[in-house]
Amino acid sequence: MVQIPDPDFEARYAHFGPVCGVDEVGRGPWAGPVVTAAVILGPDAPDGLRDSKALSASRRDALFDAILETCQVGIGRAELDEIESLNILKASLLAMTRAVEALPTTPGFALIDGNKLPTNLPCDAEAIVKGDGKSRAIAAASIIAKVTRDREMVALAQQYPGYGWETNMGYGTKAHQEGLSRYGVTPHHRRGFAPIHKILVQQNYSTR
Repeated sequence: MVQIPDPDFEARYAHFGPVCGVDEVGRGPWAGPVVTAAVILGPDAPDGLRDSKALSASRRDALFDAILETCQVGIGRAELDEIESLNILKASLLAMTRAVEALPTTPGFALIDGNKLPTNLPCDAEAIVKGDGKSRAIAAASIIAKVTRDREMVALAQQYPGYGWETNMGYGTKAHQEGLSRYGVTPHHRRGFAPIHKILVQQNYSTR
C-alpha cells in the first residue's frame, strides 16, 4: 500500500522558516552518478505528490514539470570519482548538501530522507526514515531527483548501448550483466562496487 504524505507535515517545522525536503536517487546502481534534489514547496505545489517509485513514468514527468513551475528546486550530484574516493554513502550525503545549497532561498530547516544527516548544511535538519511517504516536500524531491537521473541514464544509454541503461538506469539487472560480459566496463561504471571490481580483477588476471 502506497503511503500518502501528511499535508501538514512541513507545518510542524515552519517556525524555523522555509522548509525543504531532500532526497537522493542512485545509491544502488552499478553505473552513473548519484543525483539529489531539495524542494521548498510553493503555495501552488501540485497535488498527488508521492514517493517517486510509486508513480508511473508519465505521472512522474508531469509532476516534475509542475514542481519546477510552482516550487523552489535545487539539484545536487556526486560524480564517479567522488563515489570512488568517499564511498557511496558519504558521496550521497555530499550531494544532498549541494542540493540544499543550490536552492534559490536558503531554507530554515531541511527534512532529509533516510536515517543520516549530511554535514555542512546551511540550516537545521532532521533525518526522516521513509520520508518520501511522510513529507510532500521530500516526495517532490524524490520525483525531481529520479526524473533528472533517469533522463541522464537514457542519454548515456545512447552513447553506450547494450547495457540496458535506458530501462534499468544502471542497476545490476540481467541485461546489464549481459552487457558487461559482452562489452566490458565503461568509464561510467562504479569501479569500487563489488560486481564491477570483480570483472576488472578478472580482466587484469587474464592479461597476465
